[in-house]
Amino acid sequence: MKRLTITLLCFASSVLPAQGFNNKKEATSHSRILNEQIVHQAIQKETDKIFNKLVNIRRDFHENPELAGMEKQTQEKIKKYLLDLGMEVQTDIYGHSVVGILKGDKKGRKIAWRADMDALPNEYSDPETFKSTIKGVQHGCGHDIHMAIGLGIAEVLAKNKKSVKGTVYFIFQPEEETFKGAKEMLNNGLLSKINPDEIYGLHVTAIPVGQIMVKSNEMFAYQKRIRIQLKNGLSEDELNSLGKKISHSLFRTSNGSKPWEIQSIVDPEAGLTNPDTIFKDYLFTDGKFNMYSKNNESFLETYLYETNSFNLDKIIPTVQKAIEDSGYKDHLLSVSFVQGNPTVVNDEKLTHSATEILQNLYGKNAVAPDYGQVPFFNDDFSYFQQKIPGVYFFLGGSNVEKGMIAMNHAPNFQVDEESIRTGVKSFSSLIIERLNRN
Repeated sequence: MKRLTITLLCFASSVLPAQGFNNKKEATSHSRILNEQIVHQAIQKETDKIFNKLVNIRRDFHENPELAGMEKQTQEKIKKYLLDLGMEVQTDIYGHSVVGILKGDKKGRKIAWRADMDALPNEYSDPETFKSTIKGVQHGCGHDIHMAIGLGIAEVLAKNKKSVKGTVYFIFQPEEETFKGAKEMLNNGLLSKINPDEIYGLHVTAIPVGQIMVKSNEMFAYQKRIRIQLKNGLSEDELNSLGKKISHSLFRTSNGSKPWEIQSIVDPEAGLTNPDTIFKDYLFTDGKFNMYSKNNESFLETYLYETNSFNLDKIIPTVQKAIEDSGYKDHLLSVSFVQGNPTVVNDEKLTHSATEILQNLYGKNAVAPDYGQVPFFNDDFSYFQQKIPGVYFFLGGSNVEKGMIAMNHAPNFQVDEESIRTGVKSFSSLIIERLNRN
């Protein structure tokens, strides 16, 4: 990654010499640019200064994970950290949420940064030396990294408060894994206490460490759970055969690709950074349907993943037709979606601005374009985006040379902690730039 290098001048911007500038406006513009460069150099220096502290905080979160709805100790640690920075802190909005408020020295835009807090229930192997001390509970998705980055941004901006033009809200959100926390924070009056103009967040994942990836509009596929209700009378073999026909009727990929092979997201030929990625324009199901009987009726259920929102309304009619074509029209009672969360949709204008800012500051390679949509995963950050224009980024956590693969919700999930440095530096700069824009 290109590192921003700046030569400090030995005179104050208020006394810039007239020589070399055609007019006062040009001199003022040069002064402004110089001041901005100094601010971002200060951000990098402060990030480096607190990096080891943030690593230790992350490891403490990792060793002491708490499940959704149980984030009490995590809340206390975050609250203390923000109070020690001199921030106003609110913990009465919902559950174990924490909101830190940093008011700059000047009035301006209001920006929110969100970090999720909860861990996962799992027994996966953990390669870290600082393993979870809680049996059956792990930070196997990276929320410990997210919290460390959120606290790091808070500290960097607090220590550069004179450059903060406006207000920054740090939203530490519980219960993301149950897709509940963001919605409940909003339902319990979050926006009556804070009123951000825009909101940002990230998720660490299996792309290379140091890489930021983003796209406008949908970051994930639309995930739906579909239920087919039938009269009893079909054998298990008939139900299996019907499930296969339904899946086949829905199936759509490009050129025989396999977008369910999630490990391919980092493949340069097939992954998200390739305009011809396999992770676009697809619809597939989880495979074999879950079959069960209840009240003399048979049920088939499965998850499906669709990239195009305009196709969602066609799914149920397509399933009904597949059942009718299979000769089971008289057995069909209903077809319905029984679960379907909103998906992350990035604001197009803000995504363009954020990408431009980060690339101008830290080089063209600082942000990679994302050309696809990831299946299987989602994030309740989408509920914030329904109320506030926002951008959600992927942040690289894998380091193949070190044997670290940051594939979320998978055995041996491991994150290169250099991702913390990248996240704090980059997004502190982004927030400063967004605050200072008219």
